[in-house]
Amino acid sequence: MKEFVGAPLEPSPEYLNSPALSAGEPPLPASFRLRNEVLIVSEVLRTWRSTTTDRGDDYLARHWYEVRTADKRIAVIYFDRKAARGKPRWWLYTIGPE
Repeated sequence: MKEFVGAPLEPSPEYLNSPALSAGEPPLPASFRLRNEVLIVSEVLRTWRSTTTDRGDDYLARHWYEVRTADKRIAVIYFDRKAARGKPRWWLYTIGPE
């Protein structure tokens, strides 16, 4: 059964130097630190986007990724485009066994 986590993730250090960051579409880091654990992404199962509406206009809000980790768990991770400066942008939504 999947467990709701709702915790910020720290992307792997090489992610911060990625040229794709300036392209608008966030590249998925190869690994994340969650508290005292490292989650290694071994496979992307699916991706999608969610939007928000503000004063009649639609805006891209989050990039979602369902991934398999190296230890064979399934995690749903998202990148929050609307995060305030200095706040976490990557979040672990859920995680559980295959």
